[in-house]
Amino acid sequence: MAETSEARGARQWNVDRLPDLSGRSAVVTGANSGIGFMAAAALARAGAHVVFAVRDLARGAAAAGRVSGSTEVRRLDLADLDSVREFAAGWDRPLDLLVNNAGVMMLPEGRTKQGFETQFGTNHLGHFALTNLLLPHLTDRVVTVSSGLHRSGDGRISFDDVNLRGRYTPTRAYAQSKLANLLFTLELQRRLTGAGSGVRALAAHPGYAATNLQSHAANPLARLFMGVGNKVFAQDDKGGSLPTLFAATQDLPGASYVGPGGLGEMRGAPALVGRSAAASDPEAARRLWTLSEELTGVTWGLTAPATGGVDRV
Repeated sequence: MAETSEARGARQWNVDRLPDLSGRSAVVTGANSGIGFMAAAALARAGAHVVFAVRDLARGAAAAGRVSGSTEVRRLDLADLDSVREFAAGWDRPLDLLVNNAGVMMLPEGRTKQGFETQFGTNHLGHFALTNLLLPHLTDRVVTVSSGLHRSGDGRISFDDVNLRGRYTPTRAYAQSKLANLLFTLELQRRLTGAGSGVRALAAHPGYAATNLQSHAANPLARLFMGVGNKVFAQDDKGGSLPTLFAATQDLPGASYVGPGGLGEMRGAPALVGRSAAASDPEAARRLWTLSEELTGVTWGLTAPATGGVDRV
């Protein structure tokens, strides 16, 4: 007898299939709203102690107050490397899971506190610095949230000027930052493997998830289009959090990329998905890592790699 669609749906991974996470700890950036909140809430319900790493402590406390489980709130502004360093300096215990979730999307051109283009500076450089600074404490994995839009824009990192001076468009900058997330994951995993570390680096994307992220788009027509899309095509933020949760808890190879398994990777149960050729380029990943160290002043976070470890840059 052919399997029914209901039976197939029952086999698909969902939040009810999270393992028991009692005794484990997690940091989720941008956990006060959207898929970050849904992921943080699910991890806490499964038994993990979850740190809401947020810019606004009041909003973070309000979000954490809606969650059943063990939580705390700490301030983190990824657009300010001083804030990133302060957050990391205050961490003094083992950390099982870091979820690099926070991000900004298709904003008008702007700069972070240190003068970097806002989307690249927040979505990539802030998380690059945070991960390396926390790496000595990490015991299990790093999950970085990318996007299917990493394929758009120029389809590459503008190494000659990542700030896109004179060439800025909201889409180009967002796509570059999301491509950077995937290249960062690729190079991070290479270095972890070379250092003999058991920590794994993975990436995920939410598909087309209806969150408040789209409401900040620079173009009014883009905001209108995405608002309609949120109502007609998108899955909700709970569905959008599933790839992150799958990457955070399932036994997957390092450098795996998880997204919705449905049509066009827009919605559906989480599955391993493909990425662009540019996102799979190890030389570009190494080059981006070197540039990111230069821009942030933060270097490779494992100071004592095992024999035969990674090359220094």
